[in-house]
Parts: sequence; C-alpha cells; structure tokens
Amino acid sequence: MKYKLLGRSGLKVSELCLGTMGFGTEGGWGADAATSFEIMDAYANAGGNFLDTANIYKLGTSEKIIGDYLSTQDRDYFVLATKYTLKDNTTNPNASGNSRKNMMRSVEDSLKRLKTDFIDVLYLHIWDDITPIDEVLRGLDDLIKQGKVTYAAISDTPAWVVAKGNTLAELMGWSQFIALQVEYSLLARTAERELIPMAKHFGMTVTPWAPLAGGALTGKYLKGDRGRIKADSKRLDARAESITKVVMDIAQQLGVSESHVALQWTMSKSFSCIPIVGATKIDQLKDNLKTVDVVLSPGHIAMLDDASKIELGFPGDFFNEEAVKVNSFGGFYDMVEKR
Repeated sequence: MKYKLLGRSGLKVSELCLGTMGFGTEGGWGADAATSFEIMDAYANAGGNFLDTANIYKLGTSEKIIGDYLSTQDRDYFVLATKYTLKDNTTNPNASGNSRKNMMRSVEDSLKRLKTDFIDVLYLHIWDDITPIDEVLRGLDDLIKQGKVTYAAISDTPAWVVAKGNTLAELMGWSQFIALQVEYSLLARTAERELIPMAKHFGMTVTPWAPLAGGALTGKYLKGDRGRIKADSKRLDARAESITKVVMDIAQQLGVSESHVALQWTMSKSFSCIPIVGATKIDQLKDNLKTVDVVLSPGHIAMLDDASKIELGFPGDFFNEEAVKVNSFGGFYDMVEKR
C-alpha cells in the first residue's frame, strides 16, 4: 500500500480508504463485530490506515465496533475519519443539521463510541442549507484547538459553499477543509462539473463514496447476480450497462476483476483521489486490496473516459467549444461567430 498526503496537510493516508458503513447488522444486512474485526485486521496488515465512518452508520454501531477494535490496537497507526450532521436520535430538535450545537453534541457522542480522545478527520456529512458556513468553520476550528479533532473535511456540499468556506478560513486563520467526500465513479461523473475543479484549486483530496456504484460496476447484475440495487435504478439503466460492459471487457483483457478496473480508474485521475471501498465480507476486501497492483494503460483509461463521458454543461462545455479561441498573446477569448 502506498501513502498519500491528505489535501494540503502533512497527514499520510493509504491509497485506499476502508468504508465501514456496513459494520453492524441493523437493517438486516452488514457485518457482525467478529467479521468487522477480521476485515480491519486484513486491511491493516495490507498497510491500510484510513478508516471512514459516521455517527449515523448503523445507528452508531459502526463507531462502536471501530472503538472496540481500536482499543486493542495502536491508535496512532490509524487515521480515523467520522462525520456529523445526520439525525442519530430523536431527543431534541437540534439532534441534526450543521449547527455548532449539533456538532459539539455529535462529536462528544462519537468520541465515547469510538473510545478515543480525538478524531483525526471530522467531515460535515451533508449540507443543511441553513447553517452559516462561518458557524461551521469556527466550530470545527475550536474542536481542533481543543485537540478533539485534528483536521476538518466536508462531504456532499455544493462547490460554492466549500469554496466560500475555505476562502473565509484562509482569511480568518481558521483550519481549512482538506478533503472532499462526494459520489464519484464511472457511472457518476457529475462532480467533474464544479466540485472536482474546486477541490483541485484548493488542494483538497477527493474521497469518492460508491466508487463501484453500489456494486453495479462489478458486472454482477449483468451476470444475473442479485444485490441491493433496485431494478429501476439509474445504476442499472442502458447507459450504466454500456459502461459496465467496457469495464468487463478491460478486466477480461487484463485478467483482473471488474472492481479493480473501476477503482483504479478513480485512482489514476490527475487530481488527488482516494476511493472509499466498503466491505461486509473478508473476500470483498481482499479482492479490492488487489487494486493497488493493477495498472491501466492510457488506452484503457481513454476507453473508460469515452464510455462514461458526460456533458459538463455551462460553462464547462462552453469553454471547450470551437467557437471559443484562446488568444496566445493576451490570454483573452476571441469569440468567433458561427454563421
């Protein structure tokens, strides 16, 4: 396992992040504690050190399992990321959202479940469109100054909000967001319109969730296997099927699994990108870990890019139109009318 710096920080994390949303059996699915321990052991033995969880995952069970595991391990080896925002109880109207009150309450509860004194990376889980971004940043910075959180990150939030936040943080001397967690895969590339260019500008690492599109990109649905994706999901529509077939063809050429191809595509991007791979079975994790040894040729990457390309919309596509010419002398755009 190779290590990368997380955003504009000196924090070293493994090139694959272990997603733990499935740690716990609530809802009739997931891994029990013993299996979760086995998965984390295999991940650590392979050099993995980056764990991703949230206060809401399995109603707190994910954090509890990780806490029990870390209490038997070298805590400082692991980079532990969790999240706050989503409602984890019904005791009061402030038990959800991005507010400072919910942030402080949620972090204290997470620390107890995780059996640790500090959280390495705290994500805002999802933007609530209510709380001022300066309230969020001041709260995160206070937690960092208290030593309860080491780094701040953000997930599932509009690009303009993140950009405003990091700019304000730089101006005020507060801790900036170093990572951006969003949905990103061969089947979901809309983050390339605004979010990823913004992350590149601020030097943030992108940590994609669902890099395998819920398993659709493994090809198992095309092979007749059943899973948790509903039949009418966009992850199984005609476009998704055509993209998945390209993944399957390349996997067959290289003699690797489809998940290796789909994951390595995200790891081969021009920006810092560390996919989050979830596992509820040890065999799933062991297969995903083999991704780090797979190399996609420029030709394979071009095939995947072409099969999964999207319309960037305005202004992305506008900048790429033939009607927009770059003046090499002044760097201005010359508009050429098409008649």
